Amino acid sequence: MRLVRPSVEWKNEHEDYIKEWEEPRMTPSSFNLAGYENYDAYLETLKIRGSGDGKWVPSTNYFLVDENDRVLAMVDIRHELSDYLHNVGGHIGYSVRPTERRKGYATRILAEALKKCDVLGIRRVLVTCNDDNIGSAKTIVKNGGVEDKSFAEEDGTVVRRFWIES
Repeated sequence: MRLVRPSVEWKNEHEDYIKEWEEPRMTPSSFNLAGYENYDAYLETLKIRGSGDGKWVPSTNYFLVDENDRVLAMVDIRHELSDYLHNVGGHIGYSVRPTERRKGYATRILAEALKKCDVLGIRRVLVTCNDDNIGSAKTIVKNGGVEDKSFAEEDGTVVRRFWIES
């Protein structure tokens, strides 16, 4: 397994991944393809977001792919924390393809993302999950997460916050 950056080469796999997504909101949101004229337009926007242009903080996105070039998981690594990210999103947002869950890929992509954070010089990494996402909380703890104070969003959603020291 390896991490790869989104590119035209991964268009079909990315689209297939999204077809499996059963939730109303794509996680991480930076991988949502809705509203783009084509994949090139998506990649251009991802590049702009990645540079921290406008309302976005600098970030890097990766797919976790297997030996058959199947996208198993996706991760968005945010190089800085805005106020919102400090409370809700954290440095790392990740998801696993629905048909590939409960196979250890969440633990793997988070571990790989933490290595990337180390290279970026991010020594204290915030990772969050919703209170009802027990699997994600276990994944974060397995990767060294120490729970901090939770945050309640305006709609009542409780976000659990974990710090991982490198």
